[in-house]
Amino acid sequence: MSGAVFLIDDDRDLRKAMQQTLELAGFTVSPFASATEAFEALNPDFDGVIVSDIRMPGMDGLALFRKVASLDPDLPVILVTGHGDIPMAVQAIQDGAYDFIAKPFAADRLVQSARRADEKRRLVMENRRLRQAAEAAADSLPLIGQTLVMERLRQTLKHIADTDVDVLVAGETGSGKEVVATLLHQWSRRRTGNFVALNCGALPETVIESELFGHEPGAFTGAVKKRIGRIEHASGGTLFLDEIEAMPPATQVKMLRVLEAREITPLGTNIVRPVDIRVVAAAKIDLGDPAERGDFREDLYYRLNVVTLSIPPLRERREDIPLLFSHFLKRAAERFGRDMPDIPAAVRDHLMSHPWPGNVRELSHFAERVALGVAEMPAGKPAAPENGATLPERLERYEADILRQALTANNGDVKETLLALGIPRKTFYDKLQRHGINRANYAGRDSAKDGSV
Repeated sequence: MSGAVFLIDDDRDLRKAMQQTLELAGFTVSPFASATEAFEALNPDFDGVIVSDIRMPGMDGLALFRKVASLDPDLPVILVTGHGDIPMAVQAIQDGAYDFIAKPFAADRLVQSARRADEKRRLVMENRRLRQAAEAAADSLPLIGQTLVMERLRQTLKHIADTDVDVLVAGETGSGKEVVATLLHQWSRRRTGNFVALNCGALPETVIESELFGHEPGAFTGAVKKRIGRIEHASGGTLFLDEIEAMPPATQVKMLRVLEAREITPLGTNIVRPVDIRVVAAAKIDLGDPAERGDFREDLYYRLNVVTLSIPPLRERREDIPLLFSHFLKRAAERFGRDMPDIPAAVRDHLMSHPWPGNVRELSHFAERVALGVAEMPAGKPAAPENGATLPERLERYEADILRQALTANNGDVKETLLALGIPRKTFYDKLQRHGINRANYAGRDSAKDGSV
């Protein structure tokens, strides 16, 4: 189904003929005999196209175009003109009108112009909705996402943040584990203390114990002065240990003692120092699986596993991708001093078809390239099938992606989504159930109505 058209022409017969042509092509047409009447019915959120004759009594088509441009310069206006008015129509195109059609014209000429204008308008309105959603997300949703799994994750974080329970965060590389750890700190009473992060996989075994526990002068060759370790520096706050699966076995033993007794013994001294810390550990493997855990101590895993939070990979919450991308694009544009660009169709297709193995981090870097105008789109290259998926499986994923895109573009409005997809209501709901898609996740913040038709 196509979108809406405001059709303005004082010639009753021609207006009826154009209305019939557009309606047969799938458009929803609102006919008007005067430009003044049409403009009074218009609002800035109109997501359709205007088709207007130029020669009309009172306000003519050119005057209407100028008033529409002052209301919304991105609203497509197609002007219908006689041969004598073509120079004026060409000037209007230079001033921003979308297209002009010279009389007499074939029905297909009108339909094709309206379809292209409608596609442009849909893209503009989708970009606006995504920008607004990104701005709202930046203000109110530090862990961005509108899917049910992200809503539950935020609720769990708020529920446990003000406790002193240690937390294990599981998720793939780039999925946002440090964001979760930071929120646990910021939403807790420990927020006045230090948030100290250490990547266990980035330090050699000879250095990690000194970094964690600190040392006294002379503790080892090169230790010329006292050093406060990361654990002690985090006392009163939160210690975040990323890639904890990479921690050496000998250090794991000492870390287990810290978790059980909340005390440390720096290198080069026998003096025990108490510490008041909350530990948030993150792993990119499943530490509960002995095969994946390897030489990671089972007792340390169970000591950390008081509360486990799992962050789903981006490919499992694709409906969050447009919102996340808009947020990152806005942030990148501000950082680089650029205007926030519109999201072209090629970028939108890439967003929903790419598997995003690097998760949120990869998406953020892609948004930076788009903001700088250096992003390269794979020309006609579809995303590689995941894990050798069969054709029916790929078709199922493709259908689910189309449903999510349509819901996102229409803010979860059922009526508009049904019009966009061109399917019956029962079929729509059957498909949502089959793909496990919750329509409420896409609805506007002020309403979750069904939008009955």
